[in-house]
Amino acid sequence: MPKRKDLKSILIIGSGPIIIGQACEFDYSGSQALRSLREDGIETILINSNPATIMTDPAMADHVYLKPLTTKSIVEILKKHPNVDAVLPTMGGQTALNLCIEADEKGIWEDFGVEIIGVDIDAINITEDREKFRELMLKIGIGMPPQASATSFLKGKEIAQEFGFPLVIRASFTLGGAGAGIVYDPEHFDDMLSHGLEVSPIHEVMIDKALMGWKEYELELLRDKNDNVVIICTIENMDPMGIHTGDSITVAPAMTLSDRTFQRMRDMAIHMMRSIGDFAGGCNVQFAVSPDEKEDIIAIEINPRVSRSSALASKATGYPIAKIAAKLAIGYTLDELDNQITKSTSALFEPTLDYVIVKIPRWNFDKFEGSDRTLGLQMKSVGEVMGIGRSFQEALHKATQSLEIKRNGLGADGKGYKDYEKIIHKLKVPSWDRVFVIYDAIQLGIPLKRIHDITKIDMWFLKQYEELHFLEMEISKYTVESLPKALLLEAKQKGFADRQIAHMLDCYESEVHTKRTDLGINRVYKLVDTCAAEFKAVTPYYYSTFEEEIETPEGERYVANDSVVTDKKKIVVLGSGPNRIGQGIEFDYCCVHGVLAAAECGYETIMINCNPETVSTDFDTADKLYFEPVFWEHIYDIIRHEKPEGVIVQLGGQTALKLAEKLDKYGVNIIGTSFKSLDLAEDRGSFSTLLKDNGIPYPRFGVAETAEEALELADELNFPLLVRPSYVLGGQGMKIVINKEELEVHVVDLLRNIPNNKLLLDHYLDGAIEAEADAICDGEDVYIIGIMEHIEPCGIHSGDSNATLPPFNLGEFVMQQIKDHTRKIALALNTVGLINIQFAIKDDIVYIIEANPRASRTVPFIAKAYGEPYVNFATKVMLGEKKIKDFKFNPKLDGYAIKQPVFSFNKFPNVNKNLGPEMKSTGESILFIDSLKDDEFYNLYSRRKMYLSK
Repeated sequence: MPKRKDLKSILIIGSGPIIIGQACEFDYSGSQALRSLREDGIETILINSNPATIMTDPAMADHVYLKPLTTKSIVEILKKHPNVDAVLPTMGGQTALNLCIEADEKGIWEDFGVEIIGVDIDAINITEDREKFRELMLKIGIGMPPQASATSFLKGKEIAQEFGFPLVIRASFTLGGAGAGIVYDPEHFDDMLSHGLEVSPIHEVMIDKALMGWKEYELELLRDKNDNVVIICTIENMDPMGIHTGDSITVAPAMTLSDRTFQRMRDMAIHMMRSIGDFAGGCNVQFAVSPDEKEDIIAIEINPRVSRSSALASKATGYPIAKIAAKLAIGYTLDELDNQITKSTSALFEPTLDYVIVKIPRWNFDKFEGSDRTLGLQMKSVGEVMGIGRSFQEALHKATQSLEIKRNGLGADGKGYKDYEKIIHKLKVPSWDRVFVIYDAIQLGIPLKRIHDITKIDMWFLKQYEELHFLEMEISKYTVESLPKALLLEAKQKGFADRQIAHMLDCYESEVHTKRTDLGINRVYKLVDTCAAEFKAVTPYYYSTFEEEIETPEGERYVANDSVVTDKKKIVVLGSGPNRIGQGIEFDYCCVHGVLAAAECGYETIMINCNPETVSTDFDTADKLYFEPVFWEHIYDIIRHEKPEGVIVQLGGQTALKLAEKLDKYGVNIIGTSFKSLDLAEDRGSFSTLLKDNGIPYPRFGVAETAEEALELADELNFPLLVRPSYVLGGQGMKIVINKEELEVHVVDLLRNIPNNKLLLDHYLDGAIEAEADAICDGEDVYIIGIMEHIEPCGIHSGDSNATLPPFNLGEFVMQQIKDHTRKIALALNTVGLINIQFAIKDDIVYIIEANPRASRTVPFIAKAYGEPYVNFATKVMLGEKKIKDFKFNPKLDGYAIKQPVFSFNKFPNVNKNLGPEMKSTGESILFIDSLKDDEFYNLYSRRKMYLSK
């Protein structure tokens, strides 16, 4: 039966600002759903308050409302669009679902005659209300851990007495495991119980007997209205129960599950999905399996919506879950839809993988001083990476190389722990570096059985680690000249980077690279094709691996490579890797627009990125997607294979910029601003000379490489001083110090964490106003796309400041200085493309804080506020296709747009929440106001005094 004819206009609810527990995976699923509905000629109306995403781009929906996610906004939109037939709330995470439920309870959908599609409200209520969920599971014969719910402190104490410890406490109706935790003893129980009751919107907690050490699995399902169900992906958590799945290392397909148990699990998942309600769409089910021969299965939870894991499952299998789920919501059935990969079979099939994927979360504990780094039931990671390989070992190595935490993979980089006590402690108390500590433990000779007893990680995974250690030991016996080809090939097949092999052989990375290319050990590229090459796939979605040569009967030797190089002119766009504080989804927005603009200019576009949550890694964004680490070796091999006209580095944040030096050194053309100019802007000494030559004021500063030099400089510059390392993003390591003791402590700390770094010391302009400008420059003309004034004073990181567009109290004299300085700096730096400049204004003099000749965090915000595709324009300028004078700029904004940062401090209750020069916000929202008399603006401006009083 084809789609419903009565659905002509659909409202989609987005997920709002990015927070820990709900990140850009919903931008990805929402964008897919919008495209999917528009293909069917349905009018789409979107509400979302996040300006940094592709989802809120004017081109994504027929009507985009950048409004607060409240029922008041929903009513406003429905009054404007009385023709809305239905609402699809399953693409915006828990935020969208909660808003949908609230609107339902207030009778809003009924008042406006709007149907809820893609999910059943009763299904949500059953899955969120743990008591109802438990009753239903027991009724349908699905095992559950002993559990009971409590809505009072007294009831909670009674349950604990009955079950005994350890216990799991979970707060009902929360996201990312908020209010959840494992309690091992009565002393901590009271605090956890009070906290859980407090954070639950209905003041209810579920108390479970803890299944510590059980294995954890997730299944992603899709169901249509005819009750056809397909299981898209089975994901195994390498970490056992007790660590939130968002903080676990996960693997697909499942590695340690017997076929018999897998079949039982499938049947249970389908039975559960069918029993919770009658809806068509996506669903995520989590199970625990006992780690013994019996393999008992117990249900943990079910989410009747697309989830964090469905973005991962989509990228892992190539099956676009959100796109298909949106089609099912409007009445299609699976057998009527195309398999997006083969285009010749139907969507009613279950993907089969002939490769392995490993997801590793990315944490940002360094931004939350004093935070509890222990991983548990409450999610703490801010992003994730995914590695694809032909084996678990290769995929694991690729994922660790993608994390951008100054590690080259597992071990073989001289950065592992060697202290027995420390390693044992780190195994017992899981934290962000556990994936590396397991390798350190094996290197130290700690028996696998002991590691297994402590961590409860399945022996199969530990043996995979052990094999890597044995291989490293074997390679270390040789020199680069004497290393046999077979051993080098094995190391590459198991994912070791050239850099790691160089560490084992005590030689340079370039020597290993030369040796393997001389021996013909080159990367080959394979298609992610969902059907294990059973049917011909048409998607240009690749991962790399190493293979033995095949010999034909005629004696010809070759290696099978699925990536065919065309003779078209090509452009590579480097992605921004995993999300983190300081480098979030706004850079993915820029990369996607860069790709689309390059395609408009007639280039074949090639995207390199490893973040499974984003639109840039969707297989139909670029002409070719290489799902590979944004790591030198991988990028260089792709460039050698594809031979592009050049590489765009200024759209992928600091990740891509950091690779500019290597690209330049190896003679790869950097599109737009040259490496020399990028480097000049980062080098404080050279940049200050440039400012001096152009008569532009800047705060007095100096450069120090030791604590001694820093203390000497302090006498010259006078306190307060702003201290920061060079080449960092998101203000990492920045601090304002007011005396020599503070200065010495901070400098010693910085040089310990970032050795050989040059530290910049600026005289801090106390009480100054901060502003920033973004501009496009073509080498001759400069067009300022936006000037924003920060509401907080200078010294609060720009990413953590509320900022207004246009400025609200800068006089004409100051504005003219900002414009003049921006033009002069952009031209003096030979900028071709985007540039962001930050200013401090004191006594009507505009000082330069810094200039970044690249896309900035604020570009998507300005583009949304003014309704102009600035990244598209800038990319065409970078490619030399257009000049500034070729564009007709027509910004439209009535009143003001305010960028409001959003924080995730609730995940770290004991952390210092004071804001300063180091960025701490995880996301942002946009607020439009008509005038400065608006209450919201008044509240923000009055809070400014809180910072000034420090």
